[in-house]
Amino acid sequence: MDVRLPDLGEDAGESAKVTFWYFKPGDEVKEGEDLVEMMTDKATFNVPSPASGTLKDIRTAEGDDVKVGDILGVLE
Repeated sequence: MDVRLPDLGEDAGESAKVTFWYFKPGDEVKEGEDLVEMMTDKATFNVPSPASGTLKDIRTAEGDDVKVGDILGVLE
Protein backbone atom coordinates (compact mmCIF):
# COMPACT_ATOMS: atom_id res chain seq x y z
CA MET A 1 0.00 0.00 0.00
CA ASP A 2 1.37 3.38 -1.00
CA VAL A 3 1.50 6.14 1.62
CA ARG A 4 0.87 9.43 -0.19
CA LEU A 5 1.00 13.08 0.81
CA PRO A 6 -2.65 13.97 1.46
CA ASP A 7 -4.46 17.06 0.25
CA LEU A 8 -3.23 19.94 2.40
CA GLY A 9 -6.22 22.22 1.95
CA GLU A 10 -6.47 25.49 0.07
CA ASP A 11 -4.49 27.55 2.59
CA ALA A 12 -1.51 25.19 2.89
CA GLY A 13 -0.55 24.87 -0.78
CA GLU A 14 0.31 21.92 -2.98
CA SER A 15 3.63 20.77 -1.54
CA ALA A 16 5.45 20.10 1.73
CA LYS A 17 8.93 19.21 2.94
CA VAL A 18 9.76 15.91 4.64
CA THR A 19 11.28 16.81 8.02
CA PHE A 20 11.44 13.53 9.97
CA TRP A 21 10.61 9.82 9.56
CA TYR A 22 9.45 8.16 12.80
CA PHE A 23 10.10 4.64 11.47
CA LYS A 24 12.66 2.93 9.23
CA PRO A 25 12.12 0.18 6.62
CA GLY A 26 11.34 -3.12 8.29
CA ASP A 27 9.58 -1.54 11.28
CA GLU A 28 6.06 -2.63 12.19
CA VAL A 29 3.52 0.20 12.31
CA LYS A 30 -0.07 0.39 13.45
CA GLU A 31 -2.89 2.16 11.65
CA GLY A 32 -3.05 5.78 12.76
CA GLU A 33 0.53 5.97 14.09
CA ASP A 34 2.51 8.98 12.88
CA LEU A 35 4.84 7.87 10.08
CA VAL A 36 6.42 11.07 8.88
CA GLU A 37 6.55 14.73 9.87
CA MET A 38 5.99 17.26 7.10
CA MET A 39 6.34 21.05 6.96
CA THR A 40 4.79 23.75 4.79
CA ASP A 41 5.28 27.51 4.93
CA LYS A 42 2.32 27.68 7.30
CA ALA A 43 2.37 24.52 9.43
CA THR A 44 4.12 21.38 10.59
CA PHE A 45 2.01 18.21 10.61
CA ASN A 46 2.26 14.42 10.73
CA VAL A 47 1.09 11.93 8.13
CA PRO A 48 -0.42 8.90 9.90
CA SER A 49 -0.18 5.32 8.70
CA PRO A 50 -3.27 4.44 6.65
CA ALA A 51 -3.08 0.78 7.78
CA SER A 52 -1.18 -1.60 10.04
CA GLY A 53 1.78 -3.43 8.55
CA THR A 54 5.50 -3.24 7.84
CA LEU A 55 7.13 -0.15 6.42
CA LYS A 56 8.66 -1.73 3.32
CA ASP A 57 10.23 1.29 1.66
CA ILE A 58 10.79 5.01 2.17
CA ARG A 59 10.59 6.88 -1.13
CA THR A 60 11.30 10.40 0.17
CA ALA A 61 14.26 11.48 2.23
CA GLU A 62 14.29 14.06 4.99
CA GLY A 63 14.61 17.45 3.30
CA ASP A 64 12.79 16.40 0.11
CA ASP A 65 10.00 18.60 -1.23
CA VAL A 66 6.98 16.55 -2.30
CA LYS A 67 3.68 17.39 -3.95
CA VAL A 68 0.18 16.36 -2.91
CA GLY A 69 -0.38 12.77 -4.07
CA ASP A 70 3.33 11.85 -4.25
CA ILE A 71 4.32 8.53 -2.70
CA LEU A 72 6.12 9.00 0.62
CA GLY A 73 6.62 5.34 1.44
CA VAL A 74 5.22 1.84 1.00
CA LEU A 75 3.51 -0.40 3.59
CA GLU A 76 3.35 -4.17 3.22
